[in-house]
Amino acid sequence: MRAREDKPLMRAREDKPVIRTLTQPGPVHPNRIDSFAGTLVPLRFRLQPGLSLTQALTGPLVEAGFQSATLTMRGGALDPFRYVMPGPADSPAHVAYFTAPRAPEGVTRIEQANATFGWNDATPFLHCHAAWIEPDGQRRGGHILPGDSIVCDATWVDAWGFRDIRVATAPDPETNFTLFQPSGRSNAGDAVFARVKPNEDIVRAMETVAAAHGMADAVVRGSLGSLIGAQFADGTAIQDHATEVLVREGHVRDGVAALDLLVVDMEGQVHEGRLVPGANPVCITFDLILHRVLR
Repeated sequence: MRAREDKPLMRAREDKPVIRTLTQPGPVHPNRIDSFAGTLVPLRFRLQPGLSLTQALTGPLVEAGFQSATLTMRGGALDPFRYVMPGPADSPAHVAYFTAPRAPEGVTRIEQANATFGWNDATPFLHCHAAWIEPDGQRRGGHILPGDSIVCDATWVDAWGFRDIRVATAPDPETNFTLFQPSGRSNAGDAVFARVKPNEDIVRAMETVAAAHGMADAVVRGSLGSLIGAQFADGTAIQDHATEVLVREGHVRDGVAALDLLVVDMEGQVHEGRLVPGANPVCITFDLILHRVLR
């Protein structure tokens, strides 16, 4: 079943890009971005071979006392390896869903993986997107199933964690998914964890979050989510209604945002580039971490 896609908005001006939207199954929440300030702590560690990716990534974070974190892994290998890709809606209950799990035989080598760390009840939990090279030599990408994927290379991981912002799974009535939701009590700190909701342009959302927290200059740490297709600055366009993405590099300078992503389409093909501001709305959710830069 295809997702229900609204007609593109008409151009208000010649230089304003058209933005696509999707009608979610549940009520639209009036607050389109949830954001909380806190103190971001860096942590670098090596994965322990023989553990599941969940165990290897979350163990050091729990030991460090983090309530949430974002992680980036470049390199490394997994065997066995299981994943899903973005797929069409499974029913009217969702605008998009996942493919059946896939499990290539042999060692899969990670190009880049970004993950959000949080909690499912009292259990450490991960939301992880990546691009990789499968045993057949093909470059693919999607949503890693970290509990079913085993580490076989002691690669380094860069993490940035919060002890004062907690991220936990909760039902989301708007999308009908169970999603990571941030919460916090402090309005101070050098970083922000934001959850950006459906149909909000992700580049403009970065600018909104930065302005709300007084960040004229910031860098994106880790971060991942899903978009309605993708529009790149070089003119490339991904037309699929659901893509899974991870950040290669992003920043805010003098209040103006730029975001460079790896984008995985519904065939598992990986695309990359800088996004067109105002033309890349969120599909389901986006975990965004901005870290203040002091001049």
